[in-house]
Amino acid sequence: MAANTGTYLIRGASILGGEPADLLIRDGVIAETGTGLNTEGRANDVTVIDATGLVALPGMVDVHTHLREPGREDAETVETGTRAAALGGYTAVHAMANSTPVADTAGVVEQVYTLGRAAGWVDVRPVGAVTVGLAGEQLAELGAMADSRARVRMFSDDGICVHDPVLMRRALEYVKAFDGVVAQHAQEPRLTAGAQMNEGEVSAVLGLAGWPAVAEESIIARDVLLAQHVGSRLHVCHVSTAGSVEIIRWAKERGINVTAEVTPHHLLLTDDLVRSYDPVFKVNPPLRTDADVQALRAGLADGTIDVVGTDHAPHPSEHKECEWAQAAMGMTGLETALSVVQHTMIETGLMTWADFARVTSTAAAKIGRLADQGRPLEAGEPANVILVDPAARWTVDPFSMATMGRNSPFKGRELPGRVVATFFKGHPTVLDGELNTPYPYADATAGVA
Repeated sequence: MAANTGTYLIRGASILGGEPADLLIRDGVIAETGTGLNTEGRANDVTVIDATGLVALPGMVDVHTHLREPGREDAETVETGTRAAALGGYTAVHAMANSTPVADTAGVVEQVYTLGRAAGWVDVRPVGAVTVGLAGEQLAELGAMADSRARVRMFSDDGICVHDPVLMRRALEYVKAFDGVVAQHAQEPRLTAGAQMNEGEVSAVLGLAGWPAVAEESIIARDVLLAQHVGSRLHVCHVSTAGSVEIIRWAKERGINVTAEVTPHHLLLTDDLVRSYDPVFKVNPPLRTDADVQALRAGLADGTIDVVGTDHAPHPSEHKECEWAQAAMGMTGLETALSVVQHTMIETGLMTWADFARVTSTAAAKIGRLADQGRPLEAGEPANVILVDPAARWTVDPFSMATMGRNSPFKGRELPGRVVATFFKGHPTVLDGELNTPYPYADATAGVA
């Protein structure tokens, strides 16, 4: 059981960008909605929040976060990463398996789950590895992880492609037993050996080994056919090319059970930035062309791409402040995702705030099978709610962020939108744009939320 999280009356928020309304949050749920709600006849401990000009949205859900712990606490911890998530408007994150040790057993995923509860900032859902040690040779303990306290439903070797088609087929068959999903890092390794950036005009000019689009597209094409053959769920991580969007669209038109994500950085940045040789722009998959960016935006807008996943990948400074060829791949993203999506999708007229809720919360919760996340902002629903100031403008400063990673590709950019408040299970983890207090689990080290 959790402690009583208080009562909050949110007044005048624009619900999903629509008409203003009031929300009364009590005992972890949305108790009432409507207009003109007041504190008369209610408990004396009601906290009133003036949300005039703010947009109320369901708490965001990230299907793709690297929290690094256990083993790489020099890059990030569950505590620091989930603080960043709360500030970014998230109430749930899926923690990828490429930790040290790898999250390929029930013991490791339960450790990550327990660390998430101890932190209390968001719901941390561990992602189990598909193969032992991410080595791509034998399946990990998929069933044991699914049956553990962490209740793992998503499995991925992210960072490494499950390139063996027989092993990928077996994984897809296995997870059907508990309605799981395999999240594939689509990268044919033989086509990307030594690759440093997107293969194209810029790589030719710079003399850097190119990373062809077909390396991603060929794996996606293979895997959607495997998913169709097996009748299982497939999720495609960080789609980055126009060709990938077309393959996923083709698969969905044929009823294949595939979902896909796009990162905020692939919605905005292009490979032209690599001309600076700044390793902050080195990422896997690589930044692509403007034509790819436009195709990704269109795919997200029309539902071909289901969700935005941050692929938040913090690194110690020394792993980025070095020569390009030696630098680690990855970018931070939890605290900038909302703003980048607002800039690229809402301010361009491609999406509404209701669409934003779908691609950052509702659809993501369905993919991860999180029953209490991504819910409508209606009476009786869990109070995972954020308040956003869409008129705010801010300049990205990685050194002011909660994440330990300073490798933000948006450093110095002015972006729109600011998370004013985050309510996790009815408790304000963020107020006035600042961290408040974590959710008060009565016992943060035992039991299931």
